[in-house]
Parts: sequence; C-alpha cells; structure tokens
Amino acid sequence: MEQSDILIIGAGVAGLAAGLYAARSGMKVYILDEAGAGGQILQIDNLENYPGIFPAVNGADLTDTMKNQAEAFGVKIIQTSVSSIDKKGNLYSVKTGSEEYSAPAVIIASGAEHSKLNVPGESEFAGRGVSYCAVCDGPFFRNKNVCVVGGGDSACTEALYLADIAAHVDLIHRRNQLRTQKTNADRIFANEKISVHFDSTIKQINGSIKVESVTLNNVKTGEETELKTNGVFIFVGMVPRTTLLEILPKDASGYIVTNEKMETAIPGLFVAGDVRSKPLRQIVTATSDGAIAGFFAAEYVKSII
Repeated sequence: MEQSDILIIGAGVAGLAAGLYAARSGMKVYILDEAGAGGQILQIDNLENYPGIFPAVNGADLTDTMKNQAEAFGVKIIQTSVSSIDKKGNLYSVKTGSEEYSAPAVIIASGAEHSKLNVPGESEFAGRGVSYCAVCDGPFFRNKNVCVVGGGDSACTEALYLADIAAHVDLIHRRNQLRTQKTNADRIFANEKISVHFDSTIKQINGSIKVESVTLNNVKTGEETELKTNGVFIFVGMVPRTTLLEILPKDASGYIVTNEKMETAIPGLFVAGDVRSKPLRQIVTATSDGAIAGFFAAEYVKSII
C-alpha cells in the first residue's frame, strides 16, 4: 500500500488545481484518474472566458500547462481507475484495479459526464454519427450536415465550432429560447450556416450503417418531421460522477453538498469541481474549488498529525 498525505480522485482542472495548492502547502499528493490529466476541458477548442488567458487557447494546451505546473511542485499523477473508497480511523483507503493507496485526506474531483437523450438509435449509432464531443469528432463531418442538440453554453459553443467545419448545422432545442450567454446567442443567430429549431426534440435517430436522419418532434404541436443529417452531437446537460460516494448528502440534481471549504459531512473528505453542488459550473469555478479544497485539505492533514 502506497501512502501519501492527500489523494485526489480526478485529474481535470479542479483536481490539478487542488494538487497544486496542496503540494505548495508541503503535502505529498497523488492524483488518480483513469483517463490521465484533462477531463472535459480537452473538448474545448477556444477557451475565451478564462480570466487572464487571452487570446483564447484550446483546452489541451491549458491542461498541459496545469499538469506541468502541478508536477513541478511534486504532484504525482497516476492513470488508474478507482474502485472503492473506505475509511479506517484517520486514514482513507482507495483501491484501484491493481494497487491500494492511503491518505488522511481525499479530494473528490471526479466531475460529471454527458447526459443521454435515451431515444432509439442513440446507443446504436454511438461512434457512427452520434457524438458528445465536437472537438473530438467534428473533423469527421467536414462539409457534411450535422445536428447539435441543446441550447445552453456547451451546445451553442460546439455549434459555432462545427459551423467552421460542417456544411450546415441544425441546432435543436426543446425550449423557445436559447439558454446560453448573450454573446454566444448573437453569434448563433448571425451565422448563416446555423439553423435553430426551437420547441423541438429528437424522437429517434435513424440510419442503416451510419446516421442518416433524425425524427424531430415539435413539443407544442406534436408534429413530427424528418431532418436529413450525417451526425448528431448531444449537449443536454451533465450527470455528476458520484458512484463512489452514495452515502454523502446531495442536492436535488444529485450533486454533492459541501461547505465553503469544500468539506463534506465526513472529516477529511473534500469535493471540488463539477461533481459539487453549486450555481455555476465553469472552468474558472472548478479551479477555484480545487484551490480551496487543496488548501483546506492540507490544513486538515496538519491538524491531525
């Protein structure tokens, strides 16, 4: 069993920020993540709303910088999948597929994953026209028609990104107005390659080998229409990754409740980033969560030694 002072589950921006602040406080820090460093930020092509980073950079570049910075202060990032978290006395035990790690404090920065539409054809055509990442899969649809589902910041940002690649983008939103920032909305309506379908949902995704069309349903009239498309990019919200923490108090949407120090109801267990209950989920708030969690986790460890 390897022992450290603080274990962090998740190497997205919240986890990396937590690692940096904890390591700078003199802690021995391990970050565990099955996918390595990055998380959702890797899907961002142009990060233009992070204070102090201008002109815009892409998410991968910012991740590399944060990773290198954390490692320079001694953080060890381990690519592995966590299977369980237990506490015995003042020590937490975190098991992975082949190893076991222990520490007096744990920071959960496991993030959230994309919600599904749960309609016929979605799972069948995953990877064959259905995607949840425009930056990852957009280049496969160069000069083709695609749909983007959703009306929030993520959907609108990805629609604008795809408009530079695809022949045309159909933005499908179940409400009668977009829920994104005004800057994004103005860009959407000004882009001749984007058509917005309000009050609409996808009832079914159709095709043979790959996606060929979607069946749209107008939520007000009940009218159904078929829209030809080669790809469906889905951005309809997130689901917090809390499977390791079912006993912790959560809000109505399933996000873990903490105080302002990122402490949970269990001493020594902290939560940061998109998995946490809060009013705004942005990269800047995730890094803030991480910094606070890293600092107070270090304070907690010092208090029990």
